[in-house]
Amino acid sequence: MACKLHNNMVMGDGLEIPAIGLGTGSMREENELATTLNNALEIGYRHIDTAFAYKNEAFIGRVLKKWFSSGKLKREDVFITTKLPVPGVHQSRVEMFMKKSLENLQLEYVDLYLIHFPIGTKYFGDESEDNLKEVDDFDHIEIWKKMEEQVDAGRTKAIGLSNFNQRQIEKIMKSARIKPTCLQIEIHVDFQQRDLINFCHKNGIVVVAYSPLGAPGRNLQNRKMAPVINSEKIGKLAKKYNKTPGQIMLRYLLQNNIVAVPKSSRLERLKENIDVFHFEISENDMKSLNELEGGKDARLSFRGLIPGIEKHPEYPFED
Repeated sequence: MACKLHNNMVMGDGLEIPAIGLGTGSMREENELATTLNNALEIGYRHIDTAFAYKNEAFIGRVLKKWFSSGKLKREDVFITTKLPVPGVHQSRVEMFMKKSLENLQLEYVDLYLIHFPIGTKYFGDESEDNLKEVDDFDHIEIWKKMEEQVDAGRTKAIGLSNFNQRQIEKIMKSARIKPTCLQIEIHVDFQQRDLINFCHKNGIVVVAYSPLGAPGRNLQNRKMAPVINSEKIGKLAKKYNKTPGQIMLRYLLQNNIVAVPKSSRLERLKENIDVFHFEISENDMKSLNELEGGKDARLSFRGLIPGIEKHPEYPFED
C-alpha cells in the first residue's frame, strides 16, 4: 500500500481509493440524501460509502444514474463501496445480497464489497424486524469463497471486511485465493486501534475509518467519553493550523495512511471535510494527538446490535 499526500491511496491489488469519502450511514431520507450527494459530487467527492443495511442504496442509485446519464461523470470516476448485511453473513446468501445491492444502486459493479460484520443472523426477508434477533450458523471461510466469486463474476472489483479483528482476518487470509484488500473499522483520534491498523498495513490491507470525527452529533446513550473533537488540544491545533477541529482529526488519519469516510449533510462541512490535502501536521503535534487515545471506553458502534451478541465467540471486539 502506498499513501499519497493528496487524495488517493492504493490498495494491494493496485486499485486506487479516494482518501476521503462520503459516509452515508443513517441517511435514510431521500430528499436530504439526494441533496447531500449532489452537493458532494459537485465539490469533488469521488468516493461514496453505503451499505445494504443503511436502506439508502436505491436513493444513491437514482442520483448516480442522473450523473452518469448526463455525462457529467463516468461510472469509473466514482469509487462506490457497499456491504453485505448481517442477515447476509451466510455462505448461501452472499450472491443474493450482492445482486440486491447492485439492483438498488442501478450498477453493474461496485468498486468494493465488504462483509459488514463477522456475525450473521437468520434472514426472514428484507423488511422483517426479526432479521437481527437470532444468530445463524456461518462459516467465514465458505463466506469468503462466495465473496471471491463476486469478483470473478465482475460484480465487484475488490472485496474486504468491516469490524473484523486480527484473529478473524488471519483465518480468512490463510485460505483466501483473493486476499482482503480493505478493513473498515471505527477509528478516530481518541479510538486509534493502532495494533490492528499496523497489522493491516503490514499485510497490504487498506484501512478505512468510519466515524472518523467521533460522531459528535449523535446522542449515544452508551457514550462513555466526551467527543474529543471538542477538546482543548484539538481546538488549539485547529487555531495553530488555521483549520477546523474536524479537519485536524481527518488530517491525523490521512497522515497515518488511513482512508476516512466522514458523514455530513451540511454543505459547509462537506467542503471542510474534503479540504484536508494542502497542509500537514508536524511530527510533534502528531505525537500529541496520539496521547488522546481513550481505549475501549471511546468505542461508539455496534453496542447492543443483536441481543446477547457480546457473548458470541466471534464477537470481534473482545480480542
